[in-house]
Order: sequence, then structure tokens, then C-alpha cells
Amino acid sequence: MVPERQHHNVTLAILTLAGAAFSLQQTMVFPALGTFQEEFGTSTAWTTWVLTGFLVSGAVLTPILGRLGDQFGKERLLLVSLGLFLAGCLGAAFAWNLPSLIAFRVVSGAGGALFPLSFAIIRDEFPADKVKVGIGLLSAVWGVGGGFGIVLSGVIVDNFSWRYLFLLGSIPVALSLVLVDRFVPESPIRSPSRVDVPGALLLSGGLISLMVALTEGEDWGWGSPLLLALLALAAALFICWGVVEARSSSPMVDLRMLAHRPILLTNIATLIAGFALFSCFVLVPTFVESDAGYGFGATATQAGLYLLPSSLLMLVAGPLAGMLGRRYGSKWPLAGGMVVVSAAALLFAFAHDDSGSVLLASALLGLGVGAAFAAMAALIADNVDQREMSVAGGMNTVVRMIGGVIGGQVGAAVLTARTIGTTSVPTESAFTITFALSAVTALVAAAIAVSIGVSPVRRHLETADARS
Repeated sequence: MVPERQHHNVTLAILTLAGAAFSLQQTMVFPALGTFQEEFGTSTAWTTWVLTGFLVSGAVLTPILGRLGDQFGKERLLLVSLGLFLAGCLGAAFAWNLPSLIAFRVVSGAGGALFPLSFAIIRDEFPADKVKVGIGLLSAVWGVGGGFGIVLSGVIVDNFSWRYLFLLGSIPVALSLVLVDRFVPESPIRSPSRVDVPGALLLSGGLISLMVALTEGEDWGWGSPLLLALLALAAALFICWGVVEARSSSPMVDLRMLAHRPILLTNIATLIAGFALFSCFVLVPTFVESDAGYGFGATATQAGLYLLPSSLLMLVAGPLAGMLGRRYGSKWPLAGGMVVVSAAALLFAFAHDDSGSVLLASALLGLGVGAAFAAMAALIADNVDQREMSVAGGMNTVVRMIGGVIGGQVGAAVLTARTIGTTSVPTESAFTITFALSAVTALVAAAIAVSIGVSPVRRHLETADARS
């Protein structure tokens, strides 16, 4: 039985709940990494795979599930994504050792596909004048959930068992699964073609090699033979993937779409923005928890509260960016959002001696991040055919993840390189340098955003085909 089409606000509420559930799980493990290490008696390097496995899995599965959604139905693949996500959460709650916890987190990473699939559903189902506002709200949830995830995680880690991180996190996932199945109809818009197995395998191999190299670079050493070999393997696999996709009659990803100027510039801006945003988001709790002559000696719970203004402002900024984008074009909220992120990073860098300045910077960060995330997704929607929306959104999500991982690793490298005496405690200048670097990269992303135009890729490709 096909669900009857509900009012678009009902669909948006359900998709927003699903997005919040994923965003919470993405960041809730941050404050608990030390707890996992103590619980299982393992090394820091192995413990970080609780996060790394989740990120790598999300990067690999997001474009694949997005393409399958374009081919076989977005609501159907959204249910698959949520089902795997739920299984991973429940399994992680009852993990018996670290390898089992990492394995279940890898399964949970499939939930990353729900964002591009949801963006595609919004574009298919919503009135044209509501699409950007809907995408804006859902994009804001990515950041809002991430901020609240750190807040809730601090409370749980300080007062309860770490297993509640996953038990409580599974509740909104299960509820979303039921509501999507009951109320979200299947989209009639498809991109019929065969499944591109070689393309999927090559892209997966390239992303796995790249993400593992990026996430493990700090521990292995950036010049280590193993890391260089992984980077070389990633490059080779991506080149092979490009050759296979260019020759395929039914490619997993149309490379002409990715090379189309507005899509290419949006993805470049997204990569740089991910770098700037993630390095700020991850370093703020570390900074405020410090009592080494800077910071405020905050607990895990208090550290999360410093990001609360950021989370609340994101919820406002996303829909607001959608309304501005509808009127003036989405490149302007993206550029403006990144300028605000730059201002926030500068405050973090040079005005962090009192909690009021840090809270103000946190609020500005949320305002800028919310606007930027919403505008990125809207620019993709503006410039791709509906039949390519899921896979285009999926690739944009992957680019954001890669930028975030690079930002986090660069931040970690600076903190490790500049320490107090012979200790492993970072100097205050290490935080200043990292935040200042985020400010500069955010401005670069803003400059790129201003040059992004709107030229739907399907029209562009049809013109190119006609000339050839």
C-alpha cells in the first residue's frame, strides 16, 4: 500500500527528526573516547576508530545509497539507511569489546545517506517556493544535532554509563523509521539504469584509503611509508574510477555533473568550509576544558554548554538562509555565512580570555554554520536535475566530511607540535594559530561562493551533447 501524500510540513518534520538523530550520534562519542579507552583497556589510536569507522563508513555509503535512491526510490533507500543506522546504534549499546563497538559504528555510518536522500525528497515533494526553506531547516539540523550531541554526551558520560549514548540515541532513529514508513510517500521521479558495481567498488576503495590515511595520519606520522602508500592507492583508485565512469553507459556518478562549474565551485567551497567549521567545532570543548593557564577548567558537561548558543542559532540560521536564497540566490547566504564563521574564529583566536567572548563566538559560529550548510545544499538543488539530486547531494556530503576530517587533523597536528615544555599539553598559541587558520580558510570559501552562478546541469549537459 502506497502512503498517501501528506502535507509537506509533515514530511519535513519527519525528515528533520531523522536528521537530528544522525547528527546526535555523529558527535556524542567525542567526550566518551577516553571512557572507551579506560573501559576496554586499549590504546588511544584504537579508541579513535569508534569515530573513524563511523566517518569512513558514512563517506563510502552515502554516495552509493544516494545513487541507489535515484534509481530505485528515495523513500525505500531512506528506510534502508535508517534500518542500518538503528541496527548499529542498538549493537553499539551492547558491544562486548572494542572491535564489536567499532564494527557496529561502521554499520551506523550508513545513516549518513539520509541527508542527501532527504534533500531529494524535499525537492521532489515540496512546492517550489518552499524547497529552499525546507532544505535550510534540514541542513541546520546537521549542526544543531551535532552541538546538542556534545552537550548530552557530557551529561551522560559524567553521570551514567556510556551505553546510554547509543540506547538513548536509538530512540529517535526507531521513531523516524516508523514515521518515514508510515507517512513519507515514495517519489515517482527515478533515474532508471543498471547498478554500476565497478564504479561503486572503485569509489569505495578510494574513499576508504583516503579517509583512513587522513584520520590516522597524526598517529602514523605524515611521512610514514604506510600513510604515503595509502594516499597513493587512493589516488590510483580515484583515477581508475574516473576512467570507468567516463566510459560507462550508466555511471554511478556523472562526472560531467561534478565538473559543471556551479557544482564544482560549490563542492570546493564545501571542502574548505568543512575544514574551517570542523576545526572550530572540535577545538572549542578542548580549549574550555583546559586549565593550563588558559581555558576555564570546564567539565565535559560545561564544555558542551559553551556550544549551546551555536546549536540554537543554527536552528534559526538555516531557514533564514533558505528565505534569503530564494530571494537573492543561495550563493549570498553561503558567502555571508562563511564571513560570519571567520569572525567567530577570530574571536576564538584573539578574545578567549573570558567566557562571554567565547559564548559570543559560539553564537556567531552557529549563525554562520547554519547559513552555510543550508546554502550548500540549496546550490546543489539549484544546479542538478531531480533525477541526480540524491547522488549529487551525497557527493557534497562526502566532500564536507573530507574537509572536516582534514580540519580536525590539521588542528590536532598543530596542538601536538606546540606543547608546554616536555608535556603533551598544547600551548595557548596552538589554539590561536588553529582558530586563525580557520578564519582565513572561511574567508577563502566566502570568496569562492560569490563566484558561483546558477545553471542547471541537465540543460548544460544536453547542450554539450547536442554539440558533440
